[in-house]
Amino acid sequence: MASTETPVCDFGLPAPDFALPGVDGKTWTRDQCKGEHGLLVMFICNHCPYVKAVRDRIVRDTRELAKLGIGCVAIMSNDTADYPEDSFDNMKRIAEAFDFPFPYLLDETQEIAQAYGAVCTPDFFGYDADLGLQYRGRLDASRKEAAAPDVRRDLFEAMKQVAETGSGPADQIPSIGCSIKWRER
Repeated sequence: MASTETPVCDFGLPAPDFALPGVDGKTWTRDQCKGEHGLLVMFICNHCPYVKAVRDRIVRDTRELAKLGIGCVAIMSNDTADYPEDSFDNMKRIAEAFDFPFPYLLDETQEIAQAYGAVCTPDFFGYDADLGLQYRGRLDASRKEAAAPDVRRDLFEAMKQVAETGSGPADQIPSIGCSIKWRER
């Protein structure tokens, strides 16, 4: 399990479009996921300890962001042949168990992860109302274990700022997590 850190935010970079199957049986596009004030695209998976440590916080923050007009979506891009815990059936099970308030989508070809430049799970991409990148940072100070409950909510605060002003914070701390599990080509 390689630990990887996300690159610095490339402000204004447009959000690539997608049409991916969700655990709810629907096909979702970028524009269907977008909210009035922006879009949060999260690359997560089921098996990663970094994601497991913060799933409840992701649910909390996305529920609150939805009230601010930020649409949220999670995409799973790992190679499910080598990582069966990340299978579509297990994605359904996790989404139901944690009551995900956002679409949870499978990127089976891994083309969407490549288009976004996703490198790890979790990897967060926060976009403004015009779908320009404004945040590429961490959820909070959690690592493989959840940080203290009262830590600064970096992702939530950044996306709240995006909803209110259209711009993300200049200073962003990278997310860290397990590398995306790419298929051999």
